[in-house]
Amino acid sequence: MTALRQRKEIKVSNVYEDYPSQEEEEELERQLLAVYSGRGLWKILSYMIGGTIGLCIGFLTSIYLATLHENDLWFSNIKEVEREISFRTECGLYYSYYKQMLQAPTIMKGFHGLINDNKTESMRTINILERMNIYQEVFLSILYRVLPIKTYLEPVYFYIYTLFGLQAMYVTALYVTSWLLSGTWLSGLLAAFWYVINRIDTTRVEFTIPLRENWALPFFAVQIAAITYLLRPHLQPLCERLTLLAVFISTFLFSLTWQFNQFMMLMQALVLFILDCLNMLPTVKVTWLYVIQVASLLLVCALQFFNSMILGSLLISFNLSVLIARKFQHFLNLKSDEHIFKFLKAKFGFGATRDFDANLYLCEEAFGLLPFNTLERLSHTLLFYAYMFVLSVMVMVAVIVALRNLSDSTKVQFIVLKPGTAYNLMHSILFGCLAFSTMRMKYLWTSHMCVFASFGLCSSDIWELLLKLVHLYTPKRMKMMRYSVPVLILIYLCYKFWPGMMAELSELREFYDPDTVELMNWIKSNTPRKAVFAGSMQLLAGVKLCTGRTLTNHPHYEDKGLRERTKEVYQIYAKRSPEEVYSLLRSFGTDYVILEDSICYERRHNRGCRLRDLLDIANGHVMDGPGENDPDLKPAEHPRFCEEIKRNLPSYSAHFTRVFQNKTFHVYKLSRHK
Repeated sequence: MTALRQRKEIKVSNVYEDYPSQEEEEELERQLLAVYSGRGLWKILSYMIGGTIGLCIGFLTSIYLATLHENDLWFSNIKEVEREISFRTECGLYYSYYKQMLQAPTIMKGFHGLINDNKTESMRTINILERMNIYQEVFLSILYRVLPIKTYLEPVYFYIYTLFGLQAMYVTALYVTSWLLSGTWLSGLLAAFWYVINRIDTTRVEFTIPLRENWALPFFAVQIAAITYLLRPHLQPLCERLTLLAVFISTFLFSLTWQFNQFMMLMQALVLFILDCLNMLPTVKVTWLYVIQVASLLLVCALQFFNSMILGSLLISFNLSVLIARKFQHFLNLKSDEHIFKFLKAKFGFGATRDFDANLYLCEEAFGLLPFNTLERLSHTLLFYAYMFVLSVMVMVAVIVALRNLSDSTKVQFIVLKPGTAYNLMHSILFGCLAFSTMRMKYLWTSHMCVFASFGLCSSDIWELLLKLVHLYTPKRMKMMRYSVPVLILIYLCYKFWPGMMAELSELREFYDPDTVELMNWIKSNTPRKAVFAGSMQLLAGVKLCTGRTLTNHPHYEDKGLRERTKEVYQIYAKRSPEEVYSLLRSFGTDYVILEDSICYERRHNRGCRLRDLLDIANGHVMDGPGENDPDLKPAEHPRFCEEIKRNLPSYSAHFTRVFQNKTFHVYKLSRHK
């Protein structure tokens, strides 16, 4: 018994020697708790610091852009008519509906005036809410009516401050996307700073405030951030549902505020389709994103009174074809956006065209190829170099992962491509191609360049891969590269560009356009309120905003009937007889026509792209000046109308009487023949 007891004692004593005592266990637990608590507190602190920096940099960007706008125009000091003239071309048209809603006796009468509008296009009653994306103006006008701000904030300031406020959201969304991709808010800070110092190529909000893209792109950036988060693996169900809701709301608002939404989302759908085929994204989440796109567009379609351009969009056809066995074809007889396809066909060399609408786009610099000096400016701030470095690495990674997925290979498992990174990579490539083909679309790409370049420089995955390839990888070296490179770039950018940014804030200019101001004041004082005006699309948008007069045509070009009418009105700059021009103008109920010397004697474009040349070609006439003409073009039987009318010959004075003239504009009143 004694031996047995001894063995038990020995066994027990060995057990206590092999395992820690209760006191040691408690001490170990305290140490682990301290470590995890320290990491948790540091993580919370990092989120708080990063979130605060993101909000602050968005707010400061908004103030910076608003200040530049004020300094450039002295907006607070100029007259109301000058403020309105500063909203050029289609910007003035959109703002006019905000003004119209505010001037209506009640909100319901304002709605009725928009749904039954007979001043935007003479001799027609159109539904503005169906034709144009102006729900944002309607919402702001209602908000201004109900908020107690009228005594200290003018309507125009409420409008422009809202747009500059959206820029704060835009920059914050870019910041968050870069942070989500890289795992550090330092990346977001670099992205935001690159966005600001490259603002010439990342935004044009300061001089085209009411433009539809300035409303839409902030919501697009929020959508990209939400999609990037959604594509993270192992999301909690509640978190995933909330993220899907964020994607839906941002997609809906993006679609509601821009008429080109369907083309942008078609690109996005192609991104999802390609990555889904390469097994780089979870199919369930991709399906949800398709459904959200279609649902958002259909909801916007309903709000726009079942706009045919939306109903027949390629996006709906494409997404339905993917969702329904990827074999479904959807056709509608559409005319609203046919000019875009004619433009694309001619732009990419599928035959020359004499179509007036297509050539009008082709000859505009904004719809040309991306100029090389854009890349020079982006290189000057190191953005383009950083972007190409990151893009090259990620493309190689994507190719390896795609080949591995398609072949079911188990090789090179250390190379991974996260779904969120894959989405942003393909997004950047496709929208980069769009920017290179059409300069106006560069703002969709350049802002994402800032996000993608900053993510790559702060990415642990990229630095780990590169260091492993040269056999220099250690966790410490990876962290050193991940943080030191972006910090050094930020220091360099601050040193080089901060003084220039501060100098810009001290430059003071003033809006000056006396000829246009004189014209608008004359129209308000000397013409009937129901008078109908014809002229260039750009000028007439200002006429509607500043004077409230009825127009024959306007810059919102997404309607076949309006495009045909504009071509007819523009015969005032073609080689047509006074009788023909008079008959055309009177068919639209025109009372006054405004001729602009800057169009009649245009020198901004080369021969073949001047408005008068486009009209001559469309009419089958030989163009003015030395140079080649197509062999089938014939000399015109009549001189150019805008030039010949100034001679005041009897054949012209019988139909047109000059009633106003300054250095830029000539206004003629049309005779009323019985």
